Amino acid sequence: MVVLQKSPEAGRRPVQNVLDVVRAALPSLRRSDAKVAELVLLDPSWVLESAVAAVARQAGVSQPTVIRFCTAVGFSGFGEFKLRLAHSLALGRPATNSAIKDTDTLDAVADKIFAYTLTSLDWARQHLDRGALARAVDLLASAGSVSFLGFGASGVVAYDAQQKFPLFGVPCRAESDFHQQVMLASMMGEGDVAVVISNTGRTRQLVETARLARDSGAAVIGLVGAEGDVSALCDVVLLIETFDNTGVYTPTTSRIAALVMIDVLSTAVALRRDEPHDDRLRRMKRRLNTVRSGNAGRDEAAPHAEPDTEEET
Repeated sequence: MVVLQKSPEAGRRPVQNVLDVVRAALPSLRRSDAKVAELVLLDPSWVLESAVAAVARQAGVSQPTVIRFCTAVGFSGFGEFKLRLAHSLALGRPATNSAIKDTDTLDAVADKIFAYTLTSLDWARQHLDRGALARAVDLLASAGSVSFLGFGASGVVAYDAQQKFPLFGVPCRAESDFHQQVMLASMMGEGDVAVVISNTGRTRQLVETARLARDSGAAVIGLVGAEGDVSALCDVVLLIETFDNTGVYTPTTSRIAALVMIDVLSTAVALRRDEPHDDRLRRMKRRLNTVRSGNAGRDEAAPHAEPDTEEET
């Protein structure tokens, strides 16, 4: 079994979104500083456009307190704080302002879900371990077969990955039934790759499946939303963090992020393949377009015909 070591960059993270820094620091701030923090989280766009005096007045504190808050969360002053806040807001609407209420209008619900998803995806992108991604692509590119394993929403991701098998270029299989997973993992061997998918990172049955695959000699890639018992058994861990929580109306951004990661992996592997593989992919695309256009059964007479742009695989 291939056991891969973490790269030196594995523990390094990009600079955090200012709003996440403020949110994390809030419990440890002085009471007066916390008033400024709460104002920032409540209406960051207004704070960005306001002078220090206006922020102090709105928060009910002194101007020196606003400056002290900025230094408490890691900035040299109000100017640097606003500069970083502007950059953070450019990434998308803060997740703290995207909580859905039962009094929201339809327009508000649509705007909040789009904003929540876009912000969460960007968070996942920024925090992705690129070294782990490269090692995962290496394993998949050299695999003899790939199995995608998950339950519930993660099972949906596994079956989507199976549909990408032309890009991976090797036999791919997806399983969301525990008994089938046990059988599949037990029959794996050296050169096979198991991709275990779990947002919680601690699904008991998936822990057992990962252990069986590893014991059988397969390499195990974990696509997880949190470190846990699953990731402890993986050769490579792709940690896809999102803003999912237990709110009643919270969008399932974890599944969307995992689907995007499957696209990243399959595309990166396809780019490693040779020209004959690319030719087969193009031929497959043309045949699918022929089926969709209602010309199934006709000879492949126009290999250079324009593709059907209304729908792609």
